[in-house]
Amino acid sequence: MAAPDRPSPAELKNLEATLLNTAGEVLLHNRFRALFTLKALKSKAAIDIISKGFQDESALLKHELAYCLGQIKSPAALPVLEAVLRDRTQDPMVRHEAAEAMGAISASSSLPVLKEFLADADRAVRETCEIAIARIEWDASEEGKKVQQIQADPEEIPMYMSIDPAPPTSGLLRGAPKPEDVSAVNIAKLRAQLLDTKLSLFERYRAMFALRNIGTAPAVDALADGFADDSALFKHEIAFVFGQLLSPHSVPCLLKVLEDSRESEMVRHEAAEALGGIATPEVLPHLTEWMKREDCPRVVRESCQVAIDMWEYENSNEFQYADGLGGGSVESFETVGA
Repeated sequence: MAAPDRPSPAELKNLEATLLNTAGEVLLHNRFRALFTLKALKSKAAIDIISKGFQDESALLKHELAYCLGQIKSPAALPVLEAVLRDRTQDPMVRHEAAEAMGAISASSSLPVLKEFLADADRAVRETCEIAIARIEWDASEEGKKVQQIQADPEEIPMYMSIDPAPPTSGLLRGAPKPEDVSAVNIAKLRAQLLDTKLSLFERYRAMFALRNIGTAPAVDALADGFADDSALFKHEIAFVFGQLLSPHSVPCLLKVLEDSRESEMVRHEAAEALGGIATPEVLPHLTEWMKREDCPRVVRESCQVAIDMWEYENSNEFQYADGLGGGSVESFETVGA
């Protein structure tokens, strides 16, 4: 998506004040809207403003800052992302997202840094670095270069605008799924690849995003089977994919994840945001309940707050979700960070 017209210095200052909550009274979901407005600008000024937010108390917000820096896909964001990854005082969810963003930017100079953290104490950070390394290597491969050339064509319209941690499997890299792609046989094959713990996470993620691109109810069911995995990172990506698909068929399994107090906060928060994007009537009471519950982890409560704002947007007449410059000039709602 093309960046909107260059904002004025006053508009940038207002976005910065909203994102960083300089007045101390900006609601979290409004800070998210300012963040996604800045993301759409894709400018050095936007990167600089976003980068100032990593001192915030909210791990959810900082995780989203890292996600947006990765989606901007500018090497100018690499120094701050590397600093966040190296900062062990940051929540692992934030560090993992910084590593994932480095993979999205896909600079070969990030490889030595990512390899340093393959033995990190936190499993989600280790696994994210593994996937990010594989993503950068795939982008440099013959297949990866060919896909990038195709994507550079202004006439090429991708199914999803996001830069994902892994590309779909080769047959589903571009265009609408073909009849053989949506067959029961192919979905079963992709499900087997998704759930095969002997494979690399990168290869399993490729099956995950292929199933997303298929998007049928059987594909959703295959993805939902991934919630039985023991990797919080893997399960949180399943929830993120459901937030992209926006299929009401995924609501029951997402509600089950959200309400499971034994599940990782990382997974529950992503389930909450997916439910907010799907925005069917039955999800709102659940999001409201978990936003208010004192026994609910902060990152899950905050995710429910943001998800309720997403739910309200989806059920409103608003044209744009991230419209911090006014006039509908930025971008419509997209899934928040993986």
